[in-house]
Amino acid sequence: MRVMTWNLWWRFGPWEARQKAILGALREVRPDVVGLQEVWSAGGENLAEWLAGELGMHWAWAASGKPERWQRRIGDASVDVGNAVLSRWPVTEQAVLPLPAPDDLDDGRLALHARLAAPGGDIPFFTVHLTSAVHASAVRVRQVRALAAFVAEHRGDTPFPSVVTGDFNAWPDSDEVRAFSGTRTAPAVPGQVFLDAWEYADPAAPSATWDMANPYVAATHGPSVRIDYIHVGPPGPNGLGHVHTVHRACDGPVDDVWPSDHAAVVTELADGVNGG
Repeated sequence: MRVMTWNLWWRFGPWEARQKAILGALREVRPDVVGLQEVWSAGGENLAEWLAGELGMHWAWAASGKPERWQRRIGDASVDVGNAVLSRWPVTEQAVLPLPAPDDLDDGRLALHARLAAPGGDIPFFTVHLTSAVHASAVRVRQVRALAAFVAEHRGDTPFPSVVTGDFNAWPDSDEVRAFSGTRTAPAVPGQVFLDAWEYADPAAPSATWDMANPYVAATHGPSVRIDYIHVGPPGPNGLGHVHTVHRACDGPVDDVWPSDHAAVVTELADGVNGG
């Protein structure tokens, strides 16, 4: 099963050209399920719905409850922002968690849960977008604790491990990533741990998903760092959900257009179907 996470940079930059590039990149990767962040909806159109239609996938969407700060940045109060899931398989349940944040940083970040009816059994899938302020590690720690409880609540009785994708806006050794994983410090929910899929990557492989090689990112003056993650619970029976491979993707232009300011992360998980 091919899983992907990708932040689509909302309606920033040359978004109409980027929309086509995003579709082209997804067609090249051919994921089975994708967690998306910074997805726009406006005027009866939704980027996730359009992508799902073009790719023949199911979709789920959750809008930010506080889009005003986003809208002020582009001068358009008609555009919503949120998270989405695209899936090769039907979405049978979904739930939304607004993430805690102080008033001065609260721009409606959230986590979206989608339960997927895959051939090998239900998959508890999640995608999240944490607060981005560099100084806000303590806020993100609160957010991942809420996220961990949300995952535990919606884990359900299925042998497939929970899969949590998203833009954590945090370095791999940060307090918030360590707190969510629970493998290098006490887990946010007792007994619940997650493996960072990138632990299975080739150590020499490029890992930065926020990369100064991307012209949209270069103006921030660095450094390049990995801030996008696929976290997977411990494997189920017979290695179900085990990470086979992981790599960075969508990390260059498509027809001369960079599709997003983030690169994506893609992993192959054992799905229990046909020996996979």
